[in-house]
This record gives sequence, structure tokens and C-alpha cells, in this order.
Amino acid sequence: MQQLAAKISLETIVRNAQLVKKRAGVPLLAVVKDDAYGHGAEMVACALSSEAQMFAVSTVREGVALRVAGVDKEILVFTPPLRMEDVLLGGAHGLIFTLSSPASLRLVGEGGGLSAHIAVNTGMNRYGFRPEAVGRACREAKKRGIEVTGAYSHFYAPQNDEAREAQYLAFSGAAEEVKKQFPGAVMHLSATGGLLAGEKYNFDLVRSGIALYGYLPEGFSGLPVRPAAKLYATVSHRGKPFGGGAGYAVAEREYSSLYTLRVGYGDGLFRTGGNFLGKLCMDACVREGDAPLGRRMRILRDLPAYASAHGTTPYEVLVHILRFADKYYV
Repeated sequence: MQQLAAKISLETIVRNAQLVKKRAGVPLLAVVKDDAYGHGAEMVACALSSEAQMFAVSTVREGVALRVAGVDKEILVFTPPLRMEDVLLGGAHGLIFTLSSPASLRLVGEGGGLSAHIAVNTGMNRYGFRPEAVGRACREAKKRGIEVTGAYSHFYAPQNDEAREAQYLAFSGAAEEVKKQFPGAVMHLSATGGLLAGEKYNFDLVRSGIALYGYLPEGFSGLPVRPAAKLYATVSHRGKPFGGGAGYAVAEREYSSLYTLRVGYGDGLFRTGGNFLGKLCMDACVREGDAPLGRRMRILRDLPAYASAHGTTPYEVLVHILRFADKYYV
């Protein structure tokens, strides 16, 4: 009981997925990259097998792990292949590749008869062909025997009306070019932010990630998702304080009792904040009050506030902390 623990409700993730699907009115492409934002990709994907039409991961290795776990739905790999090893491994497990450049197109073509989605760079400048190059890329893919089964892009600021509309128009034009060569290809532009920005951005699939785990992007509300993970740390010491400190800081006042939790910044927490006193140690933190030795106490009940206080988002906090936690599924 010395490890940080995370109690993860798969039932909550399923309910969140159902809310996303109801709002979207189109099938769900469930994003389970980076170990399902720390929640455990294999467990989450298996739980969502009846809700998601497809899954998306960051790397070929993540996709292979889902296949080994028994996931038989289509799996899209966001990162374009960087070497032939990626193509051979992903192809052997029936993964769908991302085509984002002539180099990735050539690599996937060398794999022979593989499936891919075209990434369109509509302004985020992360991956993708520029819109005017999409038609040429599709013709080249067809020549090389690649089956393009979809195309996608990503909003870089879905809360910004002007930026979002410009990206929508750019993607719409690129989607028409894809359809000319591959009429059955599915189009997806909206992640959770795009979904909440308006129905017209949904196209054929909605590619949702953070909403599945109970949070919404900054600037959005109105979808009553619930957090799926609760974090617990174990009381490792208790007693009456001595001297003038409280963690790595001078105590702000006298405390009648303090207890120590076996969790610190070595477990992915920030050194400050989160209802702990002073600065956290690498492997421990101090709280005011008393609690039985060995009891597990819940920490970080308000993850958005904790993230905001450190200039980041729940996405980053979840991925960073949950990778250190022992996960228990309910």
C-alpha cells in the first residue's frame, strides 16, 4: 500500500462515451493514446468495444498492445511511420497508418496493400499535407496501392470562432479531394472541442479523448461528463509536530497535528498546491490533521483547479500522475 493508487471506473468511461455519441450524432473514434490518458489503454478499449467504432493511439507500439489485449476494431496510429520497422509491425497487426508527408507515403507504400488516413494540415502545423497537396497525395497513394480509408485534421483553438472556421473550410476542401479518389473514406475533424463547438464540424466521426475520462477542453462546458479516476495516497506517518517546519517550508502557523502521505513529486505531482502543506518532498507530503496509519486518503479532488494553478490542463496532469499509480478498476 505504499504506491499511489488510482481507482478507475470503467462504467463512468462508458457513460461518458455514450454522452459524446448522443451529442455528436455520428460514430465515436475513441482516443486511447498515451495509455488512455493514463487510465490504462487496454482496459479502456475493451470496455468501450461496444461504444467505439474505431480507436486512435499515438504509436504503433500502443496499437499492437491493443491487438494483443484482444481489441479487434480498427486502430488509427496518429504518428506517421518513421522507418520500415513501424510499417512492418503495424501492418502485421492490421493498424491504420497516418500519411502526413511524401516520406510517410513512400514508407507505407513499400509495405504493400496497407490502409491509411490522410492527415491534413489546416493550420495546427503538427502533421499533415497542406490542403492544396491532398489531391496529389491521394493520387500517389492509389498508385502505390495504399487504401486511404479516411482523412482528418485537428483544431488548434476550437474555442476561437475565426480560427475554427478557417480550418473547417480548409478541411472541407481537402475532404472533397480525398473523396474523388477514395469515395468511401471517412472524414473526421472534431475532437472534444470541435464536438462542443457545433454539429457541422462532426463530419463522419467524432474523435473524442478527454471527455471520455471526465473533462472538457478549456473554454467549453455543457456536456455532463464525470471524472473516471480518483487518486489515493497512504498515510505513512502521524503525530504531534515538533519545531517550525511543515514539509519543505516554514510552517505558516502552529498545528496541533500533522500526518504524512506517501506521495510526492516523484509520483508526478507538482511540488506545490493540492491541499498539502509547504513544498512536497520527492516521496512524501504533509497535511494538517490526523488520520490512521495505513489509511488511503483521496487527493486532488479538483483536478481542473489543480492544473490551472500550475498553468496547465487536466490532460497533462492525468498523463503524468496516472503513469505512476497502481490502477484498480471498478
